[in-house]
Amino acid sequence: MLYRLKQLVTIRFILTVCLLLSMAYAGYSMYYKINYWGFSLAPKTRANVWTVEADVAFEADGNPIKISLATPKSSDEYKVLDQDIVAPGYDSKIENGRLILTSKGREGVQNVYYRILLFDNEGAKGKVAAPTPPTPEMPLFDEKQMAVAEEIWALAKKHPGDMPQQIIRLFNQVPPEPTVVAFMPLKKTPKATAEIISSLLAYKQIPSRLARGIKLAENKQSFAPDLMLEAYVDGRWKLYDLSNGQIGLPKDFIIIQRGGNSLLDLEGGADSVVKFSVLKSVTTSFNLAGKRAKLANDTAAFEASMYNLPVNQQNALKWLMIFPLAILVIAVIRNYIGLSTMGTFTPMLLAMALVKTGLIPGLICFAIIMTIGLLIRALFTRLNLLLVPRISAVVVCVILIIQFMTIIGYRFGSDIAASATFFPIIIMAWIIERASITWEEEGAFNSCREIVFSMIAALATYAVICNETIRYIMFAFNELNLVILFLIMLLGTYTGYRLTELKRFRPLVK
Repeated sequence: MLYRLKQLVTIRFILTVCLLLSMAYAGYSMYYKINYWGFSLAPKTRANVWTVEADVAFEADGNPIKISLATPKSSDEYKVLDQDIVAPGYDSKIENGRLILTSKGREGVQNVYYRILLFDNEGAKGKVAAPTPPTPEMPLFDEKQMAVAEEIWALAKKHPGDMPQQIIRLFNQVPPEPTVVAFMPLKKTPKATAEIISSLLAYKQIPSRLARGIKLAENKQSFAPDLMLEAYVDGRWKLYDLSNGQIGLPKDFIIIQRGGNSLLDLEGGADSVVKFSVLKSVTTSFNLAGKRAKLANDTAAFEASMYNLPVNQQNALKWLMIFPLAILVIAVIRNYIGLSTMGTFTPMLLAMALVKTGLIPGLICFAIIMTIGLLIRALFTRLNLLLVPRISAVVVCVILIIQFMTIIGYRFGSDIAASATFFPIIIMAWIIERASITWEEEGAFNSCREIVFSMIAALATYAVICNETIRYIMFAFNELNLVILFLIMLLGTYTGYRLTELKRFRPLVK
């Protein structure tokens, strides 16, 4: 039994379990960051931030002033990022979703401003989850009004949709029905129409309420909030457009007040008016991560992460986070494909140089340095120098080659030659030395093959680390590096044929 257990619990089995656990952890972490910190899988994903300003103007009459203004709340449709009150001389507080401003007696025209910043205004369904409301009270209709109400509902059933849609579409019918006109108040306003519709819904025992909201439109100034109707149908509150009966919250629309409470209550003044203005700005979802984490009560975790570091340190870590994936590419190329390169991680260093120089200029510079360097190294062979002085001399020669190419490039206005300064000098000298030894011991073909394979591995690595989307994903979801770690360790347990060896050992397979 113990022997079978030892056979089961092998290094590969343990690493596989660790890989699966790391994948589960990385998956959950990615889900959490996307849903609670607002990260996305694409770099530079844009997020709209709306600045909504309410201007309350009124004429003070000298008595103590109290202003009560309905304010938006964070919901599934949007989040309140920040808020600001400009009301000199007023005491302010937010209470039960309303802004309360108080002041001693004043006279003359008064203006106070309330400003909020909103984001995440998307994915709205026009439905608000809430406990089942009580059955509305029957409106105070006399016998004649009840008869007219029954006639109106009979006419409404000819229109499509549910009951609130039917009655709204009836009231918007052109030309209007005489029965509807007779039922309307003398002063027909949007609010009066909404109240009549609400009373007719109450007659059918359908709970309803008025809702005021504002359309988020860029640079929209000095407008009054729009009026809509909410009705409790099929176990949910549904929002209806009073102009056409359409169900759902319109795009880029926020509700600032629901129910019977007024938008603005004022004591100590008269002739009050509320005007709104909207300004749109754009930022990246990544920049809002800290604010989102605060709204999710996860500030401590965010502040302890690397996303709270200064920007210059984050930029340095972006390159470090991509290196494990580049190392995985090299490990696959060497252990599974079987390409022989000049050193284990020399291709990755060359790829980093290509990122700095650009692909074509970098390849040209690499070819020039290698050609001249191999010729100089062949000359040093005839001098019978010791290993360390010979490599040191090659390093000096590489420096002189780069210096010469930089000067020539400047003289002729060529950026290709100037790109040579980004190549790692020691690595270039080592590649030249390694290629020369391989040339002497195994022939020119094997030496050139290793150089070509090294460049193929470097190009594959370059394709990974220069991709902005991959760099962003590896930085934003750095837990993936834990998955890469166990993948690399599992690669170390592979003892089968490499792809390049299949042709070589084909007779043995037969």
